[in-house]
Amino acid sequence: MSLPVILCITMIVAFLTIMASSNGRRIKFYVERNLPPLEPLIIVITPTYKRPTRLADMTRLSNTLRLVPHVHWIVIEDGFDTVPFVENLLRRSTHNYTYMAVKTPQGYPKRGWYQRTSALWLLRNDTDSILGDHKEGVVFFGDDDNSYDTRLFTDYIRHVKKLGMWAVGLAGGSPVESPDVVNGSVVGYRVKWGPRRKFAVDMAGFAINLDVVLNTTAVFGKTCKQGFGAPEPCLLEDMGFTQEDIEPFGFDQEEPRELYVWHTQTKQGYYTVNETIFNSFYFETGKS
Repeated sequence: MSLPVILCITMIVAFLTIMASSNGRRIKFYVERNLPPLEPLIIVITPTYKRPTRLADMTRLSNTLRLVPHVHWIVIEDGFDTVPFVENLLRRSTHNYTYMAVKTPQGYPKRGWYQRTSALWLLRNDTDSILGDHKEGVVFFGDDDNSYDTRLFTDYIRHVKKLGMWAVGLAGGSPVESPDVVNGSVVGYRVKWGPRRKFAVDMAGFAINLDVVLNTTAVFGKTCKQGFGAPEPCLLEDMGFTQEDIEPFGFDQEEPRELYVWHTQTKQGYYTVNETIFNSFYFETGKS
């Protein structure tokens, strides 16, 4: 092959390479400019502790969250150490997660109060790494043994601008607890237990926009006298919310309306087992 032919082929190849590279850049620029903004990140805070049914409960919750895009799952173990089997479950969830162990100190109720407080401290101190590329976030306290419809996250929680509320099944000794909504505004609460609480809502019945969380120092204290011992009213009051701030979700549906979350509780059996390995399988006895 003559030198002029080789030079000609080389120039053609170089030209095509430049064009392909240029087109690639143009295509990339076009795609990036036309991508929709990321949806608000849903930050799910889950306190957890060892018990025989814990891994079953966490598996159910993990399978639900797996179907919801844009989630960061914060799980706080009430103990001195994290548990490898829980870590494996979180890894399989396919979401970004934070897993840490925080033992409840003396004076706090053993109902996840201190673990939720630890998660709020984490959020305020490590906001950027949790948000990632997201510009907005919404915080939801998702207990590990409740039952959740994916629409709770996609249709309700994701759209909370300040303080969102909705109905919860099997809560407070009632088939359904819910805000009392008239013309799109909350005027009270349809609850059986503690109806005079300023915010008579179950932990599964509300979510808070991340901006509110970051602009307050409110946490779960050791007690909540005005909440009849329940933590929800004190947290929401300490964050400065008023009834006018509440955004009710699910009340524009035709009756009978659907529930998207239930305060279920897995029945704990009695097992005379002290080992964490039973018939060669891992088993949680409830001892830290």
